[in-house]
Amino acid sequence: CSIYPDLHRTILDSLSVTYGDSSPKGRAKGLYPAAAPHDKQKEDTPMARTGRYEIDMCSGKLLPKILTFALPLMCSSVLQLLFNAADIVVVGKFAGDNSLAAVGSNAALINLMVNLFVGLSVGANILAARYTGAGNREGLRQTVHTSMLLALLSGILLAVVGVITARPLLHLMQVPDSILPLAALYLRIYFLGMPAAMLYNFGAALLRSVGDTRRPLYYLIAAGIVNVALNLLLVIVFQLDVAGVAIATVVSQCLSAFLVVRCLMHEEGDIRLELRELRITLPRLGQILEIGIPSGIQGVAFSLSNVIIQASINGFGETVISGNTAASNIEGFIYVACNAFCQANMAFTSQNYGAGKLERLKPIALCSAACSASVAVIGGMLCWLFGPQLLHIYSNSDTVVAAGMARIAIMFPLYILCGLMDVIVGSIRGIGYSITPMIVTLLGACAFRVVWIATIFRVPRFHTPETIYWSYPISWALTFLTHLVCLVIMMRRLYRREGIVSKHHHLTHRHTA
Repeated sequence: CSIYPDLHRTILDSLSVTYGDSSPKGRAKGLYPAAAPHDKQKEDTPMARTGRYEIDMCSGKLLPKILTFALPLMCSSVLQLLFNAADIVVVGKFAGDNSLAAVGSNAALINLMVNLFVGLSVGANILAARYTGAGNREGLRQTVHTSMLLALLSGILLAVVGVITARPLLHLMQVPDSILPLAALYLRIYFLGMPAAMLYNFGAALLRSVGDTRRPLYYLIAAGIVNVALNLLLVIVFQLDVAGVAIATVVSQCLSAFLVVRCLMHEEGDIRLELRELRITLPRLGQILEIGIPSGIQGVAFSLSNVIIQASINGFGETVISGNTAASNIEGFIYVACNAFCQANMAFTSQNYGAGKLERLKPIALCSAACSASVAVIGGMLCWLFGPQLLHIYSNSDTVVAAGMARIAIMFPLYILCGLMDVIVGSIRGIGYSITPMIVTLLGACAFRVVWIATIFRVPRFHTPETIYWSYPISWALTFLTHLVCLVIMMRRLYRREGIVSKHHHLTHRHTA
């Protein structure tokens, strides 16, 4: 941070990917709609809107609309975690600690392999929101059909790779031999559902781009009920152990994918999906990849560091693995609640940037950050205070609960750092920069945690799970501060480019005069 102000011009000019280029050169390339009201790519006719589910992000009071956007998304994510937690609870209660550890040992690896492609859905979301704000109807239609075909192809690729490489990858993660067969079986079945999972993620991202976060919530409720029912049936009645949990997950993913695809096919607006129009439009694919790949790599960076951490945790045996799994599952509820405001920030920023309403960007970021910080503080402290009771839901073992509390006591009170870090990234991506947050995350999250494990953790005195857990809040703080510096610099450059002078600068200039 201390040397960045002297280098930021060179770094940003060489690394930033701004898809809101309003220069003549940027327009000539036909890239992305620039942040100007007179955008040449805008059509004369207004965007067709379904009205009932969409949110007007470009006018009106921000807080009510951000909450209207974020709360259904938060509920969707929390429900999804509840249904995933049902997997863990059913396995832990009715199949034993080894089965619980087998399922938990897969989490970091699954996230590592999936996050790159989920990052592409972020690209689809931002691009669709930008075209919605700019009124580019043809660009939006092409984005929809390119995204959904890309989702299907990505899911098939993930399924093939996951099934073939399951056991070797788990070996690399040092999964104990006592749970390796169960872990490999779970992973293979889980990855068979990847085409459906990708279709849902991309479809929900497209709906979010126009402000619709309610219907994905309804679909998750339906899929989650099926998931829980199948968990109970397959694990308790048919005693299929981890295979039953994996099968229930795949079936529920197929249901949610079917519902979101059906929704898009019955849309009356410009995000309507028509199967005969499914094709890869190369300019739209290039734009999605340009935004999505850095986002995916950022997700992979977090996941890679988590894989390394999980491998280190695995060395402490099944009890610590089970406790860490349960605590991580609880942590997920706080994370997705905070991340809902990151998604809201990104969508609102993208639409307003596309519509040329740059004066709303700072209020959007501040409002989103305040909401995320509030959720992080309240959620983190409540889970810390009631940690033992929550962990007992996952396991009856007191030693597993104690192992889980070691993680909760260190990470949860400081979760505000993670929430603020994510919101800042949403602003950066929303105004058109993809590579810069990727680089910062690679260094601040992945590289730092790897170095931490390779150095501090190797010292005999600090060779404990608690040392591993401390790497999280420290990396959050470093990454948040660096992202904040980047955002301030980018916003100043954006306002100078568009000829906007901040109120603070104007008052300072008048006082000096």
